[in-house]
Amino acid sequence: MINKLKVFVPAHITGFFEIMTNDDPILKGSKGAGITLDKGVITETTVEEGSGKIIIKLNNKKDSLNTISPQAIDILKNTFNLNLSNYDITINHETSLPISAGFGTSAGFALGISYTLPKLLGLNISFNKAGEIAHLTEISKSSGLGDVISEMYGGLVIRLKEGSPMIAKIDKIPITQPTYVITKTLSPLNTKDIIDNPVYQKRINSSGNKLLNILLSNPSIENFIKLSRQFSENAKLINPELQEILEIMDEESIGSSMAMLGNTAFCLSNTPDINIENCITTKINTSGVKYII
Repeated sequence: MINKLKVFVPAHITGFFEIMTNDDPILKGSKGAGITLDKGVITETTVEEGSGKIIIKLNNKKDSLNTISPQAIDILKNTFNLNLSNYDITINHETSLPISAGFGTSAGFALGISYTLPKLLGLNISFNKAGEIAHLTEISKSSGLGDVISEMYGGLVIRLKEGSPMIAKIDKIPITQPTYVITKTLSPLNTKDIIDNPVYQKRINSSGNKLLNILLSNPSIENFIKLSRQFSENAKLINPELQEILEIMDEESIGSSMAMLGNTAFCLSNTPDINIENCITTKINTSGVKYII
């Protein structure tokens, strides 16, 4: 049996969304639209005989602030009634993207574990069932609502039905030519502070549903970024500094908006060039989750 697996999970930027609440975490989630990126999270998991030691790292350094990965492991243990006391497990997440900035890295961590650890333990688990483990992790931590299924499939994803990947429904806008995604992050933003706040929930939901229907009537990349900007303005999350960056991006790209949810400006462009310092430039990913063999 293999003892090491590595998987790439693309980052995901949500353009707009609608919070779909439910007491059952399997059914809870969001509808909306977003893009996945060629940058993301690479997770390498190693399982050896041992005494139950679990080490979790971020970029090869021990990461005590990461609560997502331990939660994903706990949910796996409870779901499959696992006893890990005879194993030593080492998990290393690698990413060049900022954390808590609207890139869906928490979903990337959870998926990295759910797509590697069960296989290393000899469990037979389907693609969507592994996604469900990550979804339950995100819901339990209020760290995201729709990143998981988008990162699983990649592309410009339209989330038509909320919930676990076992029951959710998506569509895609075809990406027919290389499209650059240029981002500028100012500071972290805690997703939980927004999606659990009734004031923001009301603003988000009053706008998200309408914009989804508009996108479905004209599913294009240009319409996606235009509607994303409308949403970010309706949600009243854009601060003056971010607004200045968006205005520059507007002049030099297809269009720009704010990553949901992060203090990050992003734009879509036909070229990788922008007159803003210290940006991250990548392309729209179309592969979704991919094992690195």
